[in-house]
Amino acid sequence: MTDTPRTLAEELRTRTDSGLAGLLRARPDLLSPVPGDVTQLATRAGTRASVVRAVERLDRFALQTAEALAVAPDPCPYETLGGLMGGDAGEAAVAAELPRAVAALRAQALVWGPDDRLRLVRTARELLTPSATHPSPTGLGPTVAEAMAGMSPGRLQEILAAAALPATHDPVTAVAALTSLFSDRSRMAALLDTAPAESVAVLDKLLWGPPYGGVTDRPAAHLQWLLDRALLIPAGGRNVVLPREVALHLRAGRAHHTPEPLPPTLAPVTERDPQLVDNAAASQAFTALATVEELLKEWDLGGPSVLRAGGMSVRDLKRTAVALDTTEQLAAFWLELSYGAGLIASDGAADERYAATPTAEDWLQLPDHERWATLAAAWLSGTRTAGLVGTADPKGRALAALGPHLDRSAAPEVRHRALSLLASLPPGTSVPAAAVLARLRWERPLRGAAGTGAAAATRAAGAPEATPAAAASLAPGSPAPLDSDLRSRLAQWTLDEAELLGVTGRGALAAHARALIEPAPTAGPAETTAAATRAAALLAPRLPEPLDHVLLQADLTAVAPGPLHRPLAEALDVLADVESKGGATVYRFTPASVRRALDAGRSAAELQEFLTTHSRTPVPQPLSYLIDDVARKHGQLRIGAAAAYLRCDDDSLLSEILADRRAAALRLRRLAPTVLAAQTSPDQLLEGLRSMGYAPAAESATGDVLIARTDSYRTPPRTAPTPVPEGPPAPDTTLLAAAVRAIRAGDLAATAERKPLHAATPTSGALPRTTSAETLATMQAAVLTNSALWIGYVNADGAASQRVIAPVRVEGGFVTAYDHTSDEVRTYPLHRITGVAELADDAV
Repeated sequence: MTDTPRTLAEELRTRTDSGLAGLLRARPDLLSPVPGDVTQLATRAGTRASVVRAVERLDRFALQTAEALAVAPDPCPYETLGGLMGGDAGEAAVAAELPRAVAALRAQALVWGPDDRLRLVRTARELLTPSATHPSPTGLGPTVAEAMAGMSPGRLQEILAAAALPATHDPVTAVAALTSLFSDRSRMAALLDTAPAESVAVLDKLLWGPPYGGVTDRPAAHLQWLLDRALLIPAGGRNVVLPREVALHLRAGRAHHTPEPLPPTLAPVTERDPQLVDNAAASQAFTALATVEELLKEWDLGGPSVLRAGGMSVRDLKRTAVALDTTEQLAAFWLELSYGAGLIASDGAADERYAATPTAEDWLQLPDHERWATLAAAWLSGTRTAGLVGTADPKGRALAALGPHLDRSAAPEVRHRALSLLASLPPGTSVPAAAVLARLRWERPLRGAAGTGAAAATRAAGAPEATPAAAASLAPGSPAPLDSDLRSRLAQWTLDEAELLGVTGRGALAAHARALIEPAPTAGPAETTAAATRAAALLAPRLPEPLDHVLLQADLTAVAPGPLHRPLAEALDVLADVESKGGATVYRFTPASVRRALDAGRSAAELQEFLTTHSRTPVPQPLSYLIDDVARKHGQLRIGAAAAYLRCDDDSLLSEILADRRAAALRLRRLAPTVLAAQTSPDQLLEGLRSMGYAPAAESATGDVLIARTDSYRTPPRTAPTPVPEGPPAPDTTLLAAAVRAIRAGDLAATAERKPLHAATPTSGALPRTTSAETLATMQAAVLTNSALWIGYVNADGAASQRVIAPVRVEGGFVTAYDHTSDEVRTYPLHRITGVAELADDAV
């Protein structure tokens, strides 16, 4: 191997183990499966899908550096690259950050070679090199040689004459002479000094891209002047293109209009009292818990039906929004949050519908701070994106809440990164959302908003907008995402949802949320659970303490001045109707609500005692009268199942009902002085009499009053939806170390020099072929001499591989040896060894 690597594989062989581990960590797709040797690793690192994935994860300046290398000579000296990035005059910030950008490209195996011969990986060059169909974000066009390919020799000589260059004998030297002229700053300046002002104005319009323009069949004189000197070159039809060398001269050597070596600052900042921020976040966290509780209560008897295609209908979403007293978009967020935490799911029945899960019952019994941590952790790591509800899928169909196609694998990383940016600010400090979005776009420009790259540079230069083809900001051939600015939208949704959930307060990250985001997005379950526990502990002291009392008022209302203990809240929900919510909850007592409590098995005395115990004010007389009056009538009439019957000890009351016109629909008839029969079901009879102002009670077959305790409907046990991963999982340290050892060992087996056994031994890289006798004799000799061998081996699945082994024992048709490839002692059947060869003396 020479001092200068000739291929990417040769350079990777010179890297340290930590360098290879860094490459595999940055590009985990290279590990699936673990490459057999360095050559396989280099080949996989140059595949289109892997390169696109790596390029998409570059920051703005590293991407600009790669784009500059794509339009630079190959190989490119570092000084030439510096000129392309900073221009002829240079730029201090660019010069300071360029080594970092080149190192980042090297670490990801997108650039290789020494500083005097930097090479962009061929696939990356193909993706980033400008062409007519895939313009570069640099706004540069093809080189003179590329643009003049196929031009007639006679026309080339005419151009040389117009440019005052000597004639040549062939097109190659003619193109070389023009390239030399356009690359020479002084000669080029002299040529442009003779250009008409209108010609220079045309060049200025094409300067920063797009480099293509249109001309008529008879170009104007100032355009013809440019065409005659190849400052504009025909590009098919009536199109012309500005050659790359000319554009670079006019740009003073810069490849980009505005290099961005440094990320945008998070400014302007607004400083607030951290205590105030934490209290505001805690208050919103409590509101979030109350909203989810309200949703679970609304679906206590079962939620809406599941659409055939999955998800909720628009009508059901509107109903849920009304029940939660919020907008449909926010209702979708609470639904998706509850679904992601495993609190609601579909029941899987024939007439499938949504309902709360058994997990929701356990969640409701937890302390408030632990319940919040469960929701926040599910939100932070979930890939379901509520902001997409109502938008159209690729087929033009609206995406439904709780439906399919709402997973976006980038969501957890974007959420974590957006909150980490807020965490980098001092406690209590916030910045505008636009500042966070700008930083995220700089960190991942190809996965950020449209408006980066060539189109943005064009607008910054004040030039005309690019054609549709030229405005594409993604690398050519890269998979265009469904939402071109999804990352920006995810970040905006993150900031909005964090405020709703109590992760931030007044735009600043709360103290308990800082603990929540400490682990990296790729952290394991144990680290994530520990972080959620710490966050819950920090939040607990700031949540309001539940109250054990209400304030009864003379207008048949009760005011809860704060959150109530769960048993008290549940009892009040039965006895009264919620009239309004906010800082305080107002309950209203009505005959129907009191009857609901009596139906649940409470007596009037028990209700009076309950209110006396839990009210800080005396029970108002109107409320006592209401309870006693409803209780006195409650159960006086009894309904049972015949089809249905109605009985009462007061026959005059039954006569009154029979005489009432409103009872005609019930089709009642008297069976006995105290019994009426009905041709409706007991439920319909019960509801009909209550609508007439009576207070009947249902009874069992034995004549006992039925207590109407509503059974909550729950789904069968369900697990929370699993987040959709974004590419292969990040490898841990143990896996990286094992992978590097395997690659090194495989590379040793593939590249070790071998002694030929005979003239027919295959060349290096092919499996050795020896007879069984030769294989056995060589193995036995290696055991005696304690030497290593190179073998070809075919496993039980038929997969062939090359290995370097040190035989220890040969017996019973098996060889026991230390395998340098797998770094362990293994036993191999001799009949599966295709051949064997001794290693050269200096191979190990």
